[in-house]
Amino acid sequence: MKIFKKAFSLLLVLTTLAVALCGCGGDKTGDSSSHITIGIPQDLEESLDPHKAVGAGTKEILFNIYEGLVKADKDGNLIPAVASNYEISEDGLTYTFTLREGVKFHDGSTVTAEDVLYSIERNADDGTGTALIPAFLNIADYKADGNNIVITLATPDPDFLQYMIMAIIPASNTDPDTNAIGTGPYKFVSRAAQENVILEAFDDYWGEKAYIKNVTLKICSSADTITTEMLGGSIDLFARITTAQAMQLENSDFTILEGTMNLVQAMYLNNGVAPFDDVRVRQALCYAVDPDAIIDLAFDGKGTPIGSSMFPAFSKYYLDELNDVYNVDYEKAKALLAEAGYPDGFTFTIRVPSNYQPHIDTAQVIVEQLKNIGVTAEIELIEWESWLSDVYSGRDFQATVIGVDASRMTARALLERFGSEAHNNFINFADERYDENLALALASVDDAKQVEYYKECERILTEDAANVYIQDLAELVAIRNSYTGYEFYPIYVMDIAKIKPVK
Repeated sequence: MKIFKKAFSLLLVLTTLAVALCGCGGDKTGDSSSHITIGIPQDLEESLDPHKAVGAGTKEILFNIYEGLVKADKDGNLIPAVASNYEISEDGLTYTFTLREGVKFHDGSTVTAEDVLYSIERNADDGTGTALIPAFLNIADYKADGNNIVITLATPDPDFLQYMIMAIIPASNTDPDTNAIGTGPYKFVSRAAQENVILEAFDDYWGEKAYIKNVTLKICSSADTITTEMLGGSIDLFARITTAQAMQLENSDFTILEGTMNLVQAMYLNNGVAPFDDVRVRQALCYAVDPDAIIDLAFDGKGTPIGSSMFPAFSKYYLDELNDVYNVDYEKAKALLAEAGYPDGFTFTIRVPSNYQPHIDTAQVIVEQLKNIGVTAEIELIEWESWLSDVYSGRDFQATVIGVDASRMTARALLERFGSEAHNNFINFADERYDENLALALASVDDAKQVEYYKECERILTEDAANVYIQDLAELVAIRNSYTGYEFYPIYVMDIAKIKPVK
């Protein structure tokens, strides 16, 4: 095991060093007080509309441009943002938000109640019984009362406040797809497709100003060039590097910070296509894949094994016991395959976004592990944009390795997507028991009961082997020593405004 581990790490290092520079070259960065270059693994989505964004990589950058009535801090607390304060009625039905005076949009206009109502309307029921934010289907009424926004729910929802991190955008902006106008500490300046995105500190920001004036987000879609770029001086910060890349940065002018990503990395299976429409086949894969070995071999032991669609940071929902449901058992896996009609195994394809090295590394170990039960897995690397359109939206895949986050810091955000009618149920999971428990959780006003309903949902996902669950990835961030202030959040964001030059 140790010999293979060292060889695996060495292979990654040699591969990285051997590949010629491409895609994300550039000049060295300048004065750290006025500029920073941050590497990101993929371009932002084609639309910059914050209400349409689905990719975690896009949403983590839009966090700096847009704000909601409330926003998350680094400890996971919700704090006032565009609203200066809020009140919730005793019956849990009425939410009253007082708008902060003088908050400016990046175009210089002042935020009004009309803008807030417009933003809510865009995410609420469009007349078809659906909503961009499903929780908004529970809104019975919303209106402006002077400088207050009053939202009335049909039934109490303990999680509703979390959804008010929804971005506030100007009602006058007729093209939010390309014209990104928010209230955040940074304003959007420009983008060059597959090259960079330029941000600039917003001088009229209502809160604590950003420390660094100009930010270049450099797209590095090839994981093989990242450390070369950093060592060459053209990237100052890169989040979520691999352990092999961290090794290459040893004894350099970079500091490696370690946190957790707070996401669910898994081999997600399309439950709607053969052979994964058979629960026995899915269970067989769960018995054959060893998360501990993946973490050891591909991540130098960094990461936390998980057994369902919940990560440890959500401690009141997390079920550690689910990690032991599928301890490695090749004989049981083979028996299940034979029972399902695959005594000699089968071949399938794992579609993996080419710009996420941790997911590629994970898939490579899974391929080797599945050979133990006669199953052949082939990796197909696809560009991130193709993954979003084909895998996520089009559901055209057998399996994929990816991480799913909870962008609104709720159990609902992680679990609602597996409801049989959910628009983002990209794995086509369908289970009546699951739908029943999810509905009970969403309707519950008793916190203890709601927690138990969500836990039952997790148990069902595990028992039905909806996916092959692996880990909550460790997050390694490399930052040049001339900068400090990077903060880890319990959600998938990068707070650029907190980064500052070392004096």
